[in-house]
Amino acid sequence: MNRFNIHEAKTQLSRLVDRAARGEAFVIAKAGKPLVKVSALDAPVAPQRLGFLKGEIEVPRDFDRMGENEIAALFGIGA
Repeated sequence: MNRFNIHEAKTQLSRLVDRAARGEAFVIAKAGKPLVKVSALDAPVAPQRLGFLKGEIEVPRDFDRMGENEIAALFGIGA
């Protein structure tokens, strides 16, 4: 994503607004620190990706039963 400092954004405001309206979001920074993200009002929100860690982690087969005895003991229930 492009980043523009405040001075640059002020001098090129019309051009940057046109770019944002066409769907190109950008960041305005002050002293190199990002402050705001500019995007079109009707820009679609990026969907959250499901399964983005597929193949990176492994869920144990007994995941839904892990700690069952300890939890039961805390509530005084025989497991």
